[in-house]
Amino acid sequence: MTERKGTMTDRERVEALLRREKPDRVPIWPFAPMGFCAVYSKLSISDAYNKPGKAYEAQKKTAKDFGWVFLPMFGYAAIGGWEFGGEIKWPSGEFAQAPSVVRHPVETPEEAMNLEMPDPKKSGIIPMMMEFCNLSSKEWLDNEPFNVLSIGGSVFTVAGNIPGPDRLCKWMIKKPEVVHHIMRLVTDWSVELVQWWKDTFGVEGVLPLGGEPTSANQLISAERFEEFALPYIKETQEKILAMGYKTTYMHICGEHNENLPYWAQVPFGDPGILSFGHEVSLETAAKYFPNDIIVGNLEPAIIQVGTPEDVYEATKKNIEDGKKIPQGYIFSPGCELPPMASVDNVKAIQQAVEDFGWYD
Repeated sequence: MTERKGTMTDRERVEALLRREKPDRVPIWPFAPMGFCAVYSKLSISDAYNKPGKAYEAQKKTAKDFGWVFLPMFGYAAIGGWEFGGEIKWPSGEFAQAPSVVRHPVETPEEAMNLEMPDPKKSGIIPMMMEFCNLSSKEWLDNEPFNVLSIGGSVFTVAGNIPGPDRLCKWMIKKPEVVHHIMRLVTDWSVELVQWWKDTFGVEGVLPLGGEPTSANQLISAERFEEFALPYIKETQEKILAMGYKTTYMHICGEHNENLPYWAQVPFGDPGILSFGHEVSLETAAKYFPNDIIVGNLEPAIIQVGTPEDVYEATKKNIEDGKKIPQGYIFSPGCELPPMASVDNVKAIQQAVEDFGWYD
């Protein structure tokens, strides 16, 4: 391939997409690379989640080394379990890649109905998140379209982490009023959390982010999504946008094809940024969300266990599909960048984007 020199920084590429313009090249913006950044920087994966200063520097260095868009990110998918009164375990050992809940805040419907909303400012990992964002807010780099990340959109997934997803699924059938009570608490907690971030950092350069693995069709039906997830996700997004944010980011994680007609009723901004698991094709995502930037969605397992040649070819295919999306496309794995992926495999992504990601 003939080497081409970009005319835009990564920040400018994303800013062009936000203006609904075409950048010079497809940006690389890996979703949730915190664990990989830690391993690459010779830290433990645990450090990615409980050492804000070290995590920030590791992410900044890794994004620069691999030519990524840099979004300073601090948080974990099991959020809610610790924050509402349970306990977590920091990742350790060969196969642990993120914090996990070891004791849920509630185990019975009676405990759930007596649960009250905790103070967002003192909840679990939130003080460390604020420490991390205070660090990230102090600089704004040329590969950094947003320098502060605010969580707040993952309401059903946070709710699932309070009793555990298995109990939540059972209660949707047997005790629906309990699920609605938990969803109400989580929605209010999430909105207060984003409001605190706005009061602290404003809205410029701040990106509210949510992720929804627990509401995927591997766990719940589209009918349950419509009843228990949609109203609260929609309310949360409406209230976040009413605070003055122009754009929010939502990771629609896993098998959500049957839920997409409902997701299409949720506002994400002007435009929103939506990333998808490999289970939802880029073409399908673009059809349901014609006004939003589509991010995705290479199968993470290929990056973990494939050869560099496998990763290169899969990335090429993803780019070829993504460049057809008229409203804008960003390359990313379809979920977390595997922490233990080989450096050669991650370099293969970078090379494929350099070879095939340019717009005419």
